Amino acid sequence: MNANKAIDSTAASALVNELLSAQGVGNDTSVIIEDAQGTVAAEHESNTPREPASTLKTLTALAASSTLNMASTLDTQVFLTQSDDGTNTLTLKGNGDMLLSAGDSDANHTNGRAGLNTLAKATVAALAQRGITSVNLEYDDTLFGDSRIPAGLSEGGAVLSDYTVYFTPVSSMAIDAPADPDDSAGYPELSQHAASDVATKFAELLQSNGVAVTGDVTANTAPSGETPLASVSSATLSEIMAYTLRHSDNTLAEEFGRLTALAKSATNSPEGGTEAVKSTLNDLGLDTSGLTMADCSGLSPGSRLTVRTLAAVQQRNLTTKSGAAGAEGLSIAGLVGTAQDRYTDDAVAGLLRVKTGSLGTVTSMTGNVSR
Repeated sequence: MNANKAIDSTAASALVNELLSAQGVGNDTSVIIEDAQGTVAAEHESNTPREPASTLKTLTALAASSTLNMASTLDTQVFLTQSDDGTNTLTLKGNGDMLLSAGDSDANHTNGRAGLNTLAKATVAALAQRGITSVNLEYDDTLFGDSRIPAGLSEGGAVLSDYTVYFTPVSSMAIDAPADPDDSAGYPELSQHAASDVATKFAELLQSNGVAVTGDVTANTAPSGETPLASVSSATLSEIMAYTLRHSDNTLAEEFGRLTALAKSATNSPEGGTEAVKSTLNDLGLDTSGLTMADCSGLSPGSRLTVRTLAAVQQRNLTTKSGAAGAEGLSIAGLVGTAQDRYTDDAVAGLLRVKTGSLGTVTSMTGNVSR
């Protein structure tokens, strides 16, 4: 990429005018084109806050990857508690991996890097060393507290029915298993009680691997300060971020906001997530004038931002210093992600790195062009 190459402002303005006059675009449109130094080549209503749809995820991605250790993983752990009466209790504890598979761990994919069956086999082997063949099972889903759903997606403490194929409450653990781990196409109905589903499946896997599970699987808190009996690790946060952006995963975007809030000791709630993202962007010196975040994904009604803020995120991405994961994970036209087929000229395939956005009345895109 030639970062010093100027943009022909006349040609850029002509492109903006062509967009504005295109059928179906409408009047409520904002556009900005900048070069790599931040010089504006063309713009239209760039200071007008508008609903961003999923381009809001680029703000969450920059804030999260500027705050978190993106080389770290999210471990799903099993703890053993032995009582004086001879009762052996396992506690399955999630630490945020919502891309677990029900099978064996898969080192070749982000989705399913950690497998429940692998965890079950390791747990059974550790129990065998202790001569244990029967256990009670509990699960710890306390990581994200009691508030899991942005207000705009919630009704009576549950996700609104119109959104259950696009969002599930953030959870300490979840099974996400499309037939092809590389493909998140389509919108299957999402489990709305992900952690308990994981625990139920883990009980089945323990039994199929030779350890009996007695009684009901119940929620509890894992023992603190103890070494886990067994654990499996997710892909790195950087890999999960790329998956989130390329597949426009709303739940994972919300989770990255929550992880950012926890890292900054902010409120453990959806509102705490948005505040953590906004405060991080302000600390980075980005122009956030007119920014309102109803959530961290852009799915909830009510978010607003200007295209200047979207462009400021891309300017920051071009430096690829802290927050590089938020830039490297964008969809690439012609290659991968939601923009894979969104181009009309083969000459640009591989050169557009973008985040798409789509709601009922909103179409949006932000990104950068290799020149």
